[in-house]
Amino acid sequence: MSRIGEKIKELRLKKKISEKELAKKLGVSEKFIVEVESGKRVVTDILMKNFSKALGQNIDDLSLSFEGETFLEDKGAKTLNPVHNKEKSTGAPEPTKELWQDAFSSVLKAVPIYGYDLSKATGYKELPILSNKIEGIAIDKAVYIRIEEDDMLGYRIGRGDLALLAITSEVINDSICLVEYNEKKSVRQIKIIDNKNLLLLSNNGSTKIETIGIKQVSILGKLHKIEITL
Repeated sequence: MSRIGEKIKELRLKKKISEKELAKKLGVSEKFIVEVESGKRVVTDILMKNFSKALGQNIDDLSLSFEGETFLEDKGAKTLNPVHNKEKSTGAPEPTKELWQDAFSSVLKAVPIYGYDLSKATGYKELPILSNKIEGIAIDKAVYIRIEEDDMLGYRIGRGDLALLAITSEVINDSICLVEYNEKKSVRQIKIIDNKNLLLLSNNGSTKIETIGIKQVSILGKLHKIEITL
């Protein structure tokens, strides 16, 4: 176990917080917490601040190095022999591929890709986590959907494109959302008429406008950005 891992575990137990509860506070998996506490995962500055906030105590007073956090064995920390490390022209040790992968995995999240049914992920894309958000979306609310129809081509949204979606049920004027109405899920632009009715707009060469009662439509998520398939 690393020094920072020991400190995190010590504070977690002191606060009587389970690994699962701490993982939920940070928006990460329980496995991630286990790997941090056992010293198998590098803790970045951003994660250090998030851990401090979640545990209610500053843990940034412990100095960390990639060597001290990464190259640990069951019998204790292993001292690196510089003879076995290739030197760059600057004389600094060349970091290993595994080291960088572990460091980056601490600030990346595998965002699932769904169809309109949002039931089963068909793949994943890794996106950076900044201030506990992904592209400004709360970590647990960010997903991708693959566009299934060409009824929004007028908005430059076509079949096969990927859309980053913020899961929400809020009705937002002029937003483009994944909606469910008339027993079908579709992507539509929403315009609010009044507190009872909406306009749902689509465009596949010409604009189609449908008027529907607010209670007759369910908002499943708001499209945040589109990644076009060429």
